[in-house]
Amino acid sequence: MSGQWLDEIKWTGDGLVPVITQELGTGKVLMFAWMSRESLQLTVEKNEAVYWSRSRGKLWHKGEESGNVQALHDIRLDCDNDVLLITVEQHGGIACHTGRHNCFFKRYENGNWVEVEPVLKDPSEIYK
Repeated sequence: MSGQWLDEIKWTGDGLVPVITQELGTGKVLMFAWMSRESLQLTVEKNEAVYWSRSRGKLWHKGEESGNVQALHDIRLDCDNDVLLITVEQHGGIACHTGRHNCFFKRYENGNWVEVEPVLKDPSEIYK
């Protein structure tokens, strides 16, 4: 597989591209993450989402510990070639490390952040 398609992406100075992950079927935004050139190529090869963890400084195959993998359906590149949108099938129904369906579970209400999405599974049961 030629890497020309990877060259069309405008990578940040540290070699990353922001990625919005959307759920197939519902259209719900599950999470935001980063991908490196290698993680994007692995995502295509594995047909599962592989991100770059900035906090850990390493590749992060989504679901590698929890089992809640993200099966790849579609990859889109925005008009400026600097943001990816991937559509996935979220296995296990949990995308967030807090045990929720998605990472956007806090809503602004009258000067406060209110948790509006339930914890589906205690994180201590997901991550060993």
